Amino acid sequence: QVQLVESGGGLVQPGGSLRLSCAASGSIFNPNAMGWYRQAPGKEREFVASITTGGTTTYADSVKGRFTISRDNAKNMVYLQMNSLKPEETAVYYCNHFQAGYTYWGQGTQVTVSS
Repeated sequence: QVQLVESGGGLVQPGGSLRLSCAASGSIFNPNAMGWYRQAPGKEREFVASITTGGTTTYADSVKGRFTISRDNAKNMVYLQMNSLKPEETAVYYCNHFQAGYTYWGQGTQVTVSS
């Protein structure tokens, strides 16, 4: 089992920035991939970004150039730096961990983009 705990969400004005963090613990194997998804009210959960143990990153087209995903393998942490946030990106952001055919999810952290 892998446990994931997100932090760093909150209220930010349009155009502002936030940095999300996710701490993974438990039976962590390499290689693995960690990532972020988000779910806005009334919408399905959607992919935001992912990063492998080796550092390969993938982004949703909607966040390219504004969001940066990174990880610290020694600490089993993944981060999401979000810049130039838009009101429509208000959502619960979930951390995700994939290894050995299993996917694990955190409880989510709320991000609200509003003036």
